[in-house]
Amino acid sequence: FKMKPQMHYGEDDCPVAAPSTFPKDEELHFEIEMIDFAKAKIIADDFGVVKKVINEGQGWETPRAPYEVKAWISAKTGDGKLILSHREGEPYFFTFGKSEVPKGLEMGIGTMTREEKAVIYVTSQYLTPSPLMPVVEGCEEVHFEVELVHLIQVRDMLGDGRLIKRRIRDGKGEFPMDCPLHDSLLCVHYKGMLLNEEKKVFYDTRVDNDGQPLEFSSGEGLVPEGFEMCVRLMLPGEIALVTCPPDYAYDKFLRPANVPEGAHIQWEIELLGFEKPKDWTGLSFDGIMDEAEKIRVTGNRLFKEGKFELAKAKYEKVLRDFNHVNPQDDEEGKVFVGKRNLLHLNVAACLLKLGECRKSIEACNKVLDANPAHVKGLYRRGMAYMALGEFEEAQRDFEMMMKVDKSSEPDATAALSKLKKQRQEVESKARKQFKGLFDKKPGEISEVGIENQGEDQAAGKNENDDSEQESDGDEAQEFHEAAAEAPRKGCSTAFGLPVEDYFLLLDLIDVPYYDIKYQR
Repeated sequence: FKMKPQMHYGEDDCPVAAPSTFPKDEELHFEIEMIDFAKAKIIADDFGVVKKVINEGQGWETPRAPYEVKAWISAKTGDGKLILSHREGEPYFFTFGKSEVPKGLEMGIGTMTREEKAVIYVTSQYLTPSPLMPVVEGCEEVHFEVELVHLIQVRDMLGDGRLIKRRIRDGKGEFPMDCPLHDSLLCVHYKGMLLNEEKKVFYDTRVDNDGQPLEFSSGEGLVPEGFEMCVRLMLPGEIALVTCPPDYAYDKFLRPANVPEGAHIQWEIELLGFEKPKDWTGLSFDGIMDEAEKIRVTGNRLFKEGKFELAKAKYEKVLRDFNHVNPQDDEEGKVFVGKRNLLHLNVAACLLKLGECRKSIEACNKVLDANPAHVKGLYRRGMAYMALGEFEEAQRDFEMMMKVDKSSEPDATAALSKLKKQRQEVESKARKQFKGLFDKKPGEISEVGIENQGEDQAAGKNENDDSEQESDGDEAQEFHEAAAEAPRKGCSTAFGLPVEDYFLLLDLIDVPYYDIKYQR
């Protein structure tokens, strides 16, 4: 190579320091022989950690916290002096993310796959102290020769260290493509242990179930939540050890007699196999509708069992899949729209039960925007409005029901009666709380609230006692009660009342809003 001065050691930012006697201003001729080259990965932007791949690994999975890693590791200084060797006996075992190897080495290993061999070049600023090796004084760079023997997948399922899944035997297939991520029929063997000193076994399918595995459908709340979350991330044939806190184990699930309340649990689970959900590709329109109806029926059963989140997930799954369904004629179109409307209203019912009334109204609007006279949509939206205390909107929906369909009059009348009672209760409470308020001077306002506080609490207790005695037989009552129990999220208050009740009070006493503002 012929090089002018500005392109070799005479370059202003040349990284190589040349002796003062070096002919920096002369043209130089370089004779270069390429001996070898290898694939390299720049891991740190400042070139403080660089990896040279010797042998490619298997798969795509790389270590991350808190995975457990086994690796053969040796280290040399930049001039080739051996300072560490883990090449005999057992591979070095460490937990990724716990600073058990130097920072730069861990960064490099974090890019390796199983059975990969590499040299990781680490400069001094990344050579942090660790159990693997002490800091080597005066060493500017260390070359680590690494062979990643095995990595054990350890997953912090909640991100707070409480629910941990540790793979103790690999399964077959590629993670996560071959895992039962979607609702499936699963077949497992498992052993449940109390997480105490004795690790007492409270159930073992191989012993207590005549050796038969457990079969269950995921997404239906048939096993504890922590159990199902971890099984969804397993491969067929995999064995995993799951450590689970009580709130994801049996505190919110039917607890076995020999499991105490508040117990931390450890399950050893083997996924024998699973049956994937039916693929709608290639099915006829009638076939797709039949599959959708099966999932909807399952959702209805979960709804009746009080598992509203799970029921909502079933309905929403079908609605997502409906995005890829194209009816071919008007008759199919009517069936499709009818089924989709029903699913939106089922979602609205779940949201109402969960106290998410605004979202329930949005779900109803997906039906009513296209068909403003949809009776069931009006009824359900009216119930959501009533739960929010938006009585005018609720009344309008219930009256519209009777107008568009006379047969809905009994349901609408019952709902209006309930609405009238609830509105009277709110007005009564408002009058009581603001009794004499506007006869007081500004400094006396707080005393009025204190005087009436005891009366309000007693009245509230009586109202609660009355509501507990009412029957919840029909659907209107059922949805009303669920919505009435929902918390009002994000409500501002005025004089201790929600804002909407405060403005209702101003209507009752016939005082314009601006008069209140300026008198104050």
